[in-house]
Amino acid sequence: MVQANASHIHFHFLTKPFYFPNRNQLKSFLQKLFSDAGKEVEAVNYIFCTDEYLLSLNKAHLKHNTYTDIISFELSTKYEPLLADIFISVERVKENALLYKTGFQKELLRVMFHGALHMIGYKDKTNKAIKKMRKAEEQYLALYGFT
Repeated sequence: MVQANASHIHFHFLTKPFYFPNRNQLKSFLQKLFSDAGKEVEAVNYIFCTDEYLLSLNKAHLKHNTYTDIISFELSTKYEPLLADIFISVERVKENALLYKTGFQKELLRVMFHGALHMIGYKDKTNKAIKKMRKAEEQYLALYGFT
């Protein structure tokens, strides 16, 4: 049975908290995203951090010496409810919002949906997979109310 409880989605700040409207609505939306994909959720932790913190994770766990906006770790095994930590660099999201000429809130949501999509099986290692991921991100942004 798939649970639909937004209290399984958690937001943590390892950086200065920022304006984050409608948190409970967003948690419910993310929970529905997982539920619709057939994922029972034990806990999904979104951890907002700095570029340097995420870079240290990237180096330590993925052996990449590059900045990134998101790193997702699924901690559960295949047949267990989803347990995941999704780290997001707030600094990188702000820079990407400027680079792509979109607002911070929209870019933040895009990255959050990106992490959730990874947890339900989307990949982004090939051009074809990247296009599929981008299309899904846009669909979820639209469903959430961003066009």
